[in-house]
Amino acid sequence: MSEPQPPVEAARPFINVSPRYRLNRFRMFRGMLEELARTRSVVRVLDMGGWPDYWQDMRPLWQDLPLHLTIVNIDITDRDDPPYHSRYGSALDMAGYADNSFDIVHSNSVIEHVGQWVEMQAMAREVRRLAPRYFVQTPNLWFPYEPHYRSLFLHWFPEPVRAAMVLRKRRGFIEASSYDQAMREVQDIHLLSARQMAELFPDARIEREKVGPFTKSLIAIR
Repeated sequence: MSEPQPPVEAARPFINVSPRYRLNRFRMFRGMLEELARTRSVVRVLDMGGWPDYWQDMRPLWQDLPLHLTIVNIDITDRDDPPYHSRYGSALDMAGYADNSFDIVHSNSVIEHVGQWVEMQAMAREVRRLAPRYFVQTPNLWFPYEPHYRSLFLHWFPEPVRAAMVLRKRRGFIEASSYDQAMREVQDIHLLSARQMAELFPDARIEREKVGPFTKSLIAIR
């Protein structure tokens, strides 16, 4: 549930900013890891909803740090492949882990996929419970370009309109062969505003990742 890699197609400059912004975002996160590493022999990192591939792509930015990486996702099976420790689990309920089991929680483009407001609250509670520090990123509702649909403005349309558009043709990473599937795909994505992120993470500062005058992503940092 971390940010998917785009399929191979003709390059479009507006879209291709994503990898660069993802790298810049991780550099910000690395600063937090460095602070923790100064006082710990091992930094226990929980990635909620992530994938080992994401960390492998970023490895040059963290491989010199003493990280113990636990990756929890509903779409992976338990596997230990140090430094990665993958575990099946839901971000909404991680009761198997005690409070502050980790030093820091990382989550990249996950919270917009867990459900509606009640489910987002459940994930936010787990993030705040499981570590004293966290770094939670999500695309901004009010950015005109939607990264899942890879389209301008489409995410601002009503759900039935979005479903009809997805059914008509593939939109970015989203496609459907029936209206039922189109509605399911549409309802899998609930982008958040800065106000909503501040409500979910009241003890965090909300960083705004900018593209020109626009806020592309929101990052809750504690």
